[in-house]
Amino acid sequence: MDRLTFIGLLVAVAAIFGGQILEGGSIYALLNPAAFVIVVGGSFGAVMVQTHLKTFIRAMKILAWVFKPPVQPMKEGVLKVTAWSHLARREGLLGLEKNIDQSMDPYILKGLNMLVDGNDPDAIRSALYVELDVTSKDLLGASRVYESLGGYSPTIGIVGAVLGLIHVMGNLANPELLGAGIATAFVATIYGVGFANLFFLPIYHKLRAVISEKSQYMEMILEGIACIAEGENPRVIELRLEGYISK
Repeated sequence: MDRLTFIGLLVAVAAIFGGQILEGGSIYALLNPAAFVIVVGGSFGAVMVQTHLKTFIRAMKILAWVFKPPVQPMKEGVLKVTAWSHLARREGLLGLEKNIDQSMDPYILKGLNMLVDGNDPDAIRSALYVELDVTSKDLLGASRVYESLGGYSPTIGIVGAVLGLIHVMGNLANPELLGAGIATAFVATIYGVGFANLFFLPIYHKLRAVISEKSQYMEMILEGIACIAEGENPRVIELRLEGYISK
């Protein structure tokens, strides 16, 4: 569980509501269902128009990574690859076959199968790099859904403000109805800018960081398997892979 995400959200929301209270305003003044529907609904609608269905669904699925990012076992990965290299040196590449488990990560499984099948290092690197590249592009494409939400949200907020002002102009003869229209106008603008800068864009950048870690792990595994295919010394492989671990 990423505690920093929860703390950040609490600090952001507390700052907005706390500032409103310090200014002598009411928290309830910031709660406007009409403005919420306009900004959030309009932003998601615009993103749906520009996004492929598969990408949009993937974006909704990886949203959970913001709160519980997948842990990339970098150190464990180095130990596993080093152990495989020692085994390959003692028993040959076919000796790795007994270490292949079908429940393994599909990416690792693919690399080990290519290694056991006797593929040359360049072929292994090429095949695994293609999968790494496609996976990274797919995930980054999904994360950009939130970047787009952050781009549309302020503009839709302005649309909400204009709609609120239209409501005001249409009720000039009824002063008791002016307050609701003016509230929607200003709150919609706050929602547009607030959702963009407190939620959508931070979510996008957090997902990019998580995806970068995943890509780094996949690249480390790729390099390790390719080095085993090249017959590198296990100690050299271990030192090379340790360079992928953040200090």
